[in-house]
Amino acid sequence: MHFHEKLRAVRTLKSWSQDKMAEKLGYSVSGYGKVERGKTKIDDEKAEEIIKTIGIDWQKLELLLKELNGENVFNFAENYTHSNNIKCNIVLSETQCVHELEKAHLIIEQQAKEIGYLKEENTHLKEIISLIKKQPTE
Repeated sequence: MHFHEKLRAVRTLKSWSQDKMAEKLGYSVSGYGKVERGKTKIDDEKAEEIIKTIGIDWQKLELLLKELNGENVFNFAENYTHSNNIKCNIVLSETQCVHELEKAHLIIEQQAKEIGYLKEENTHLKEIISLIKKQPTE
């Protein structure tokens, strides 16, 4: 994995936009985009500056990327706070993300059905109210 690929992976894990990263480094957005696409060569000094800005030790970065074994991962929730005030990041593999997305689609589909049912029920209730209003009062 090349430096620019690692850079993009870490930026994504931190949930930083290219705009935010460019701002932190004092680069233009297009200039930073070229770095991330591997179009601009980065010398060791610039690489160290970028690594320092990211706030991760290079050796830790190498270990993280080896641990991930080239698998695409995504930061699912930055600084998720557990009920016991334990802060953690949830990292999911691409397969897990696909599974979570499928679950979300099923939930949305069910919600759409429920909304349809509630709209239908609302229409029926309006009809009942209309009939009640039409009945003569004694």
